Amino acid sequence: MSDYNGWTNYATWRVNLEMVDGLDPREMGWRGLDTYDLGQAIKEWALDMLETDAREGLALDYARAFLSDVNWYEIASHMRDDYELDEDEDESADA
Repeated sequence: MSDYNGWTNYATWRVNLEMVDGLDPREMGWRGLDTYDLGQAIKEWALDMLETDAREGLALDYARAFLSDVNWYEIASHMRDDYELDEDEDESADA
C-alpha cells in the first residue's frame, strides 16, 4: 500500500478532493449506512456521475479504470469523521 498526501493512493486522494469533498451524506440519503455500505454508495454515485457526463469510448474506459483504484472505504471513513456519523445512527434522527 502506498501513501499519497495521507491517503492510500493518488486515485483515492484525487477522487475525494475533486468529487466527494463537501458532499453531505445526510443530504445524499446515505444516513444510517455502515462504513462499507457508505463507501459502496459513494462509489455508485461517482460511477453514475461519470457515466452521465462522459460518452462511451477510450476516455470513459480509462476513467472507470482510475475509479477502480479508489479506496472507497477510506473515503467513507473520512466522510464519517467529517460529519461525525455513528454507524448505528438512525435515519430518522433528524426528522
